[in-house]
Amino acid sequence: MRQAMSRGDAVALTRELVAIDSRNPSLVPDGPGEGACARLLSGILRDWGFRVELQEAAPGRPNVIARIGSVGGPSLILNGHLDTVGVERMSHEPWEPTVRDGRLYGRGSADMKAGIAAMCAAAWHAAKSGIAGEVIVTAVADEEFRSIGTKAVLDSGIRADAAIVTEPTQLAICTAHKGFVWADLDVRGVAAHGSRYDIGVDAIALASLVVADLEQYQQRVLATRAHPLLGRPSLHASFIRGGQGLSTYPDRCTVQYERRTIPGEVPGDFARELAEAVARVRATRPELDAVVIPGFSQDPNEVPESHAIVQALARALAAEGAPAPIVGLACWTDAALFTAAGIPAICFGPGDIALAHAREEFVPVREIEVATTVLTSVIRSWFAA
Repeated sequence: MRQAMSRGDAVALTRELVAIDSRNPSLVPDGPGEGACARLLSGILRDWGFRVELQEAAPGRPNVIARIGSVGGPSLILNGHLDTVGVERMSHEPWEPTVRDGRLYGRGSADMKAGIAAMCAAAWHAAKSGIAGEVIVTAVADEEFRSIGTKAVLDSGIRADAAIVTEPTQLAICTAHKGFVWADLDVRGVAAHGSRYDIGVDAIALASLVVADLEQYQQRVLATRAHPLLGRPSLHASFIRGGQGLSTYPDRCTVQYERRTIPGEVPGDFARELAEAVARVRATRPELDAVVIPGFSQDPNEVPESHAIVQALARALAAEGAPAPIVGLACWTDAALFTAAGIPAICFGPGDIALAHAREEFVPVREIEVATTVLTSVIRSWFAA
């Protein structure tokens, strides 16, 4: 460790975690992964009195599983991810956790090492006087790519009565967030010399007709759907590839799509929407030869405002004289995996999600402190109840 740290000091722990490069190697070719960060955190939490294990989510990609309190009573999971994204073109040093004007700067400060520090410190503070149940801290790998970390936690059989994922919400209570679906639209044409319109079939032109049809569908249909916290679902063409020469009709074009989903929608909905768009275009352009290839997906999340974990968090914020807005996140989080596994999960943490992955990333020090105090209160009331 770079400096002495008092037990339960969330700000100091944030600085220690931010100082370690934990870029996700699935996103950044030279990313070292979460190993060093996980080993540091596990050592600190052992010193704080947690029962700690390192769980391999993948070779060299460990999760920290830390427990405190007594087994056999109520239980609560606190979850956060150790991995970060790349640091290209950042406006400040990524691994120098500098405090300036009340803000702690560094890659991962907001997304989401401050949240991890706050939840660990809160669990320690709450357990210090004894709690009739167990807090399970899960600091995981790979949330920024395919969430193999939290999936490994759940696959190992870890369960609890509820979960709080300490993603940056600016201390608002996030009860819902969007999901996403990826899919490819693969269009085949016929290659020919650029002068041979009579035999060439332009795969790019045909793909563009489907792209245009889907954009009209988005404006005509998706724009009419709404979730009270999340707004409407959406889709966009992320990548398009095709062509082999300026004077050659392209015989293939692939468009990669992302569809953002709201609660009540399932991944198969997007495959159906793509197939229907292809059918509409083919009705007027029968030469269209296209297939839809479903890809990776993650479900949206939603927990009722009436749930006990939401109410406990609202009461704790009120006790601090802080507002307790109920919000939704447009981005995806591991909370959806917990809820799908029967563990109702919400998000609450310090920092602004708009700064995640940004050139400038920071978290207000005051928010780390308030998050720690509020989470401590939530834990105590959860086990008192």
